Amino acid sequence: MKEKSITVERDREATEKRLLNTIGEMIANDGFEKIGINAVATQSGVSKILIYRYFGSVEGLMAAYIRQHDFWLNFPLEFPEREQLSAFVKKMFQGQIEQLRSNPTLKRLYRWELSCNNDMIVKLREQREKIGVNLVEKVSQLIGHPQQEIAVMASILTASITYLVMLEDFCPVYNSIPLNNDSGWKQISEGIEVLIDKVFHDEH
Repeated sequence: MKEKSITVERDREATEKRLLNTIGEMIANDGFEKIGINAVATQSGVSKILIYRYFGSVEGLMAAYIRQHDFWLNFPLEFPEREQLSAFVKKMFQGQIEQLRSNPTLKRLYRWELSCNNDMIVKLREQREKIGVNLVEKVSQLIGHPQQEIAVMASILTASITYLVMLEDFCPVYNSIPLNNDSGWKQISEGIEVLIDKVFHDEH
């Protein structure tokens, strides 16, 4: 009985992985126009019954893809010592840029998320919020800077990165920064490092 249970779990895990890969490929190739339960079932070779059973709906499947690939939802909550914190925060924002720019499916799903307010999306936002608050609290404690100010800086940076990455497909230049070119994102990353240095320098 135990071996049968393990086999069922492995089968479910493989099926969920296939569905997540399928939805990612479909959105990357065709956007949302052809997304539907029948299309996903046909392309993945998984029955509609299993899609509903495992994810509840196509929207649930898309939310699961976001959860699997979202930078902040998968951020490791381990912090370095105070001396390495500045480099850690810089690398954190750099990681957000790299992860989102390298995943066109996730960019499209972020745009989709902005127009949604179903229970699954609300839950995703609550999870991000919990992680974000924890990060802000930790950084504030480690550098002795007011938590409210750290929260504002973090919000501006994370929101700006997300917006500009989503924008780069439609608006190649923003304030003379070439968003469709690595040089532009290098400029943005270096600007973020300057801001972080200023915040940390103020605490010495």
